[in-house]
Amino acid sequence: MADIFGLRGDRYAFLRLAPPPSYVAGAGRGAQGFTTRSDIGPAREQVAEGEEAAPKEEEYNPDQFQDPENETGLFAGESLPLSLPGSRPPADDEEADRIYEAVDARIDERRRARREAREKEEAAQLLAERPTIQSQFADLKRGLADMSEDEWYNLPEVSNLIGNRVKKPRLEGRSYVVPDSILVGNRDQNALESSLAEEEMKGGLQTPADAMTDFAEIGQAREKMLSIKLEQAGTDSALGSTNIDPKGYLTGLDSQLLKTSTEIGDIKRARALLQSLTKTNPKHAPGWVAAAWLENVAGKQVAARKLIAEGCERCPKSEDVWLCASELNTNENAKVILANAIQELPQSVRIWMRAVELENDVKAKKRVLRKALEYIPASVKLWKETVKLEENPEDARVLLARAVEVIPHSQELWLALARLETPDRARQVLNKARKTIPTSHEIWIAAGRLQEQEGNIAQVDAIIANGVAALKKNGAELSREQWLAEAERAEQQGSTVTAQAIIKATIHLDLDEEDRQAVWMDDAETMANKGMVASARAIYAYALNVYPQKQSLWRKAADLEKQHGDHASLLALLERAVESVPQAEVLWLMAAKESWNAGDVDGARQILSRAFESNPDSEGIWLAAVKLEAENGQIEAAKQLMQRAREVSGTERIWVKSAVFERTHSDAAAALDMVKQGLKIYPSSAKLHMMHAQLLQAQTPPNVSAARDALAAGLRKCPTATPLWIMASRLEEQAGLRIKARALLEKGRTLNPKSEELWLESVQVEQRDGSGAHKPMLARALQALPSSGLLHSYSVWLEPRPTRKTRSVDALKKTNNAPSVIVTVARLFWAERKIEKARDWFGRAVAADPDYGDAWAWWWKFEKQHGTEEHRAALKDKCVAADPRHGQIWPTILKDPENVGKDVPALLDLASEALEDAP
Repeated sequence: MADIFGLRGDRYAFLRLAPPPSYVAGAGRGAQGFTTRSDIGPAREQVAEGEEAAPKEEEYNPDQFQDPENETGLFAGESLPLSLPGSRPPADDEEADRIYEAVDARIDERRRARREAREKEEAAQLLAERPTIQSQFADLKRGLADMSEDEWYNLPEVSNLIGNRVKKPRLEGRSYVVPDSILVGNRDQNALESSLAEEEMKGGLQTPADAMTDFAEIGQAREKMLSIKLEQAGTDSALGSTNIDPKGYLTGLDSQLLKTSTEIGDIKRARALLQSLTKTNPKHAPGWVAAAWLENVAGKQVAARKLIAEGCERCPKSEDVWLCASELNTNENAKVILANAIQELPQSVRIWMRAVELENDVKAKKRVLRKALEYIPASVKLWKETVKLEENPEDARVLLARAVEVIPHSQELWLALARLETPDRARQVLNKARKTIPTSHEIWIAAGRLQEQEGNIAQVDAIIANGVAALKKNGAELSREQWLAEAERAEQQGSTVTAQAIIKATIHLDLDEEDRQAVWMDDAETMANKGMVASARAIYAYALNVYPQKQSLWRKAADLEKQHGDHASLLALLERAVESVPQAEVLWLMAAKESWNAGDVDGARQILSRAFESNPDSEGIWLAAVKLEAENGQIEAAKQLMQRAREVSGTERIWVKSAVFERTHSDAAAALDMVKQGLKIYPSSAKLHMMHAQLLQAQTPPNVSAARDALAAGLRKCPTATPLWIMASRLEEQAGLRIKARALLEKGRTLNPKSEELWLESVQVEQRDGSGAHKPMLARALQALPSSGLLHSYSVWLEPRPTRKTRSVDALKKTNNAPSVIVTVARLFWAERKIEKARDWFGRAVAADPDYGDAWAWWWKFEKQHGTEEHRAALKDKCVAADPRHGQIWPTILKDPENVGKDVPALLDLASEALEDAP
């Protein structure tokens, strides 16, 4: 065998041997064999001798009859020599390859720019359709550059945001079928068996030896636990005295809180640490206090009292230890502990005050305080507590007199003594206090308040001014903000004159000359918003003395007096204003209006006559005079004044008012003539063109053709006048030419793409048509004006009732709380019978824009239905004060010729009746 495998002689002789049949090399490693033609023999089948081969049916080959001279296919037209593997191609093939490669490179270079542009466009389109996460958070990542280090450190963890709901599914509301065995077992677990088993009847009851119960041990353990609880509940001190409340004992046991295992573990660890602290450093008072409070929290009051008693022995000079011991013990024991503490620390105010708190009798409190003052006569707190306990003012005054002798530098004691003295003696006390404490501003303020109480108003300003100078001399000057705070405090206490004196003496401090006016106006507005009207008046008065020619200051002061003052003070202020600024037209008009509202028509005429002397060309004064005479029944005088105004001033507004006057107090022909005259002078006046068309439409019969021509002329002259486009569209719609109305509105929107009134009118035209095109039109309008309050309010009412509230929330966000949308929300609450919420939202609407008359009209309609007389009276007063002028319905009621001369309450009724329930 060794020779066979070649182990003798040639070591690898087996490699030259023939492999066995069907041998596959590497079959053990998973290799598979393959078969070649040499393995299976020739391809042609061998035929035995004497046998003829059966004729084999040939398969059809479409290429077998192909002409060799006209070959088609891979080598058509070429006679390429076959090359062996590893051989080099011919030279002409290499040249052809180089030429083709050069041509391809040239073509690729020419098309590279277009290809790159196309690839960029495709990439951008793909990014827009399916943006990557990185591109979606790019703006947020840029915002991270502005974050501070504190914001980085305060970033919350992900686990704090998602909570445990991701890990643990919520199980609320799930129910499972309980097996009957559990129900039966729970039923019978407390039942008493009243029968014996058969075995028990025969053999009797036998108790196993290992199940004997020792009732004596159970009783002893029970008594021990009861004694421990009684000791904890009834022990009053570490000395062992007991005082058990038999009525509240069981209640106290029920009120004990059971602590969790985590809390018990924390208490054990803290106890070990504090024990180590008190042992290593027994003179450390906070350690004893912490250990005692820990035992108290753990419910071991006896141990806590023992610990704090030991702490008092170890640290007798610590206030905290003695105070802790008094708090952990009962009142009687605490008194004993504090008596020992006073022996160690007789100068401790805190210990004396704790002793006062433990006393229930006023006499005992006084006795303790008197004793404390013997040890600590310089304690302001002890003197104040002693004075508070005195019911007799004379005894308190004597105590304070003694206190200021002992503690002369306490301004609180000086001020308290001055309040108890008579005015003459109080003045002496304050003078003495001022000399003793020259750096106290409160003493100067108290002196000013004393003079104000006595009625010496003229001396208050001098005292405060001297005080400011004296404080500056002694280096105790306050800042401007501190003085303003003192003025605010003085006004809150009722000393308005003193507050104004402080303002006059200190309002100019720490300010540059160019910033004074702006800062003073801000200060006055801040004081007025806080309700400090006297301080605001003082600021305006000082600012007007410095800047008497500033019209804005006079108007602010007049507005303040109008809101918080009376009629006399407002007229006096306006009289000073027109004398200081005679060219201020607004101030003259305000003075005349206030005099007129007060019923003094002659006084208003005199004010306007004086205003003519200073402002002969003022259109406002001329129109005010005409309105005054017209509303008081002097029509001829008003007509003469209007004619004089056209001759002297002749502004566009005067011509418009003249036409309105003629339409109201004369006939339509005179008004039409006045309008035509005005259009000759002012052909670009939109209001005159509107009046021209209105007068033509008001004729009997209506002159529609002339009105159409008038509006066309107006549109040519005033293409940006939105009301003209709306009037023209409505005229065509009334004539049945809705297509022309649409065309006019389309042209108007082209010239005025940001006009929400035109877009709304277009939507309403389509809705009145009934074709269903109003919703697409509204969508276009909201796309053009995404923040329009009118359009969003209209869109809410086009929604189905269930989705209106959601749509209104989106409208509030997109319009930034527009008044029209707020009114819509109020109306939604009104429809749901939520009266208080509706009233609150109506109030928000008028607060957002008091000039929006439609909000007042809707609110008045609501209050007439659901409000009380008080609500309606308050709303009417607010509306009169606001005097609204704008809106969708309100201007049509206000400018109606039939409503001329009517007051605001009457207009409010008419506007509320003209409102519809839906847009």
